[in-house]
Amino acid sequence: MSGLIEANVKALLKELPTHVVLVAAAKSRAPEEILEAVRGGVKIIGENYVQEALAAFQVVGRQAEWHFIGHLQRNKVKKAVEFFDLIETVDSLDIGQEISKRSAARGKVTPILVEINSGREPQKFGVMPEEAKDLVKQLGCLPSINVQGLMTMGPEFGDPEEARPYFRVTREIFEEVKATGFPGVEMKWLSMGMSHSYRVAIEEGANMVRIGTKIFGPRS
Repeated sequence: MSGLIEANVKALLKELPTHVVLVAAAKSRAPEEILEAVRGGVKIIGENYVQEALAAFQVVGRQAEWHFIGHLQRNKVKKAVEFFDLIETVDSLDIGQEISKRSAARGKVTPILVEINSGREPQKFGVMPEEAKDLVKQLGCLPSINVQGLMTMGPEFGDPEEARPYFRVTREIFEEVKATGFPGVEMKWLSMGMSHSYRVAIEEGANMVRIGTKIFGPRS
């Protein structure tokens, strides 16, 4: 396996358009694997769990940025705010208020993305598309967070082409919010697409992709 992760990253970075940022989705990966991805050129590591991220951080440190890409529980916000450079999965005013409160206590402003449940899937997190603009506006008023864009998972399909409508819906919301110009809101990042669907996501406007399997191989 040694060297393969590094080679995968280099091939991926060569393929991605220059305006698209790669987030290495490192859920359940060993710190040594993450370190190899960083050697390959990864500049952002995405983690789903705060404790797992802290263990990896002991090895990798600030050689890369850290994004939180899992569902953030209220009782984990304090630790997440201390550690992560960007939280990609804010889907309620309640969690936004907690992030703002904990950020203020640390004298910092935390960048966030708003997660859209583009497939309206009851088992998944994220704000419903029709409620997204109002939530973005409310979050933009909080003093210690900075809304920097949107994120969606979208339904998982075998055929990545089937994910296209869900990416498109999210991009349309992104463009609407950007045109509205809410205070405290900077529509900079559109985080969509994973290992099987990132090419379609990029065609639909993603400028941030979260890729795990294509970098690290299948999870054992």
